[in-house]
Amino acid sequence: MHFLDDSLLPENQEKLVIQVAPYGPEFLPGDSDDIPVTMDEQVQKAVDCYNAGASVLHVHVREADGKGSKRLSMFNEMLARLREAVPKMVLQVGGSISFAPEDEGQQAQWLEDDTRHMLAELDPRPDQVTIAINTNQMNVCELLSADDVAGTSLSLPAYQQAYREMWIPSGPAFVDEHLRRLQAAGIQPHFMLGDVGQLETVERLIRRGAYTGPLVLNWVAIGGGADGPHPDNLMAFVRRVPDNAVLTVEGLMRTVTPLCTIGIAMGLHVRCGIEDNLWGRKAERMTSVQQVEKLVRIARELHRDVADGDDARRIYRLGEHYASADEALARLGYAPNRKVGQRGSTVAA
Repeated sequence: MHFLDDSLLPENQEKLVIQVAPYGPEFLPGDSDDIPVTMDEQVQKAVDCYNAGASVLHVHVREADGKGSKRLSMFNEMLARLREAVPKMVLQVGGSISFAPEDEGQQAQWLEDDTRHMLAELDPRPDQVTIAINTNQMNVCELLSADDVAGTSLSLPAYQQAYREMWIPSGPAFVDEHLRRLQAAGIQPHFMLGDVGQLETVERLIRRGAYTGPLVLNWVAIGGGADGPHPDNLMAFVRRVPDNAVLTVEGLMRTVTPLCTIGIAMGLHVRCGIEDNLWGRKAERMTSVQQVEKLVRIARELHRDVADGDDARRIYRLGEHYASADEALARLGYAPNRKVGQRGSTVAA
């Protein structure tokens, strides 16, 4: 991404898209008063977050007993009700992994490829399904302090061990097939990337035509196999993102607000919610709605407009699809592929 002298001026920046992840699948209902359990509560949480200023909803679903659901029928019911309750909100299903252990001490189970591919069969279909790139460690506990998990199930040794040992199975065969099915179903992949190497893999997918749509992605700064919350990591990632991509900043626990503040000032987009963070000040709980409201206040202090649902759909370019790898590269702002026999730089005309 290129920054001109006036790129930090809010009147030159795109409206701010706020993603919210209010369902916290790694936590159990007793861990927080802000975890919706019944279907009515889960839908109402979406309404409250939308009214607070979030325009993109990261969707997970709980069963009536409070455990994370892996049932397609439950996701279909949730999506149908969300379409009625928040019709303009972008619905983004968390699609690559399943976080919730079913019993105390049981290692979190990761969905098999065929089951994950069924996310392309959701009905009603979501606007987006998230996708991780490259199989790697996802130790979500590496950056967590005792204060971060105080009073939650993640403070229990058995749970910590389970989450420390999680990994993302997202190899080339899975990614190719998942992208094919999502695109065929008209669902936009939302890339969740932890470092520049994963971004490079996405670029290669685009260059060979495996993905030919808008590039909408999160920089996931959660450590444990992904970048940590160092500003240099953010800037290294930003420099490699093409100009026409949509980039959202995602942190972990109390790093969420400072990282999001940097992102807001830079003209990027942001994510919050109890899936990422439980806290405001140290030792003071903060709900998903309060986190959205805080980011809206920060944006207003910087005089940056906040996107509504229609704005988010326009910014994400939902429904766009390009005819070829060459068109995708041009539309995204990447240099074109090298032609046969071509020497020197491959700069667009």
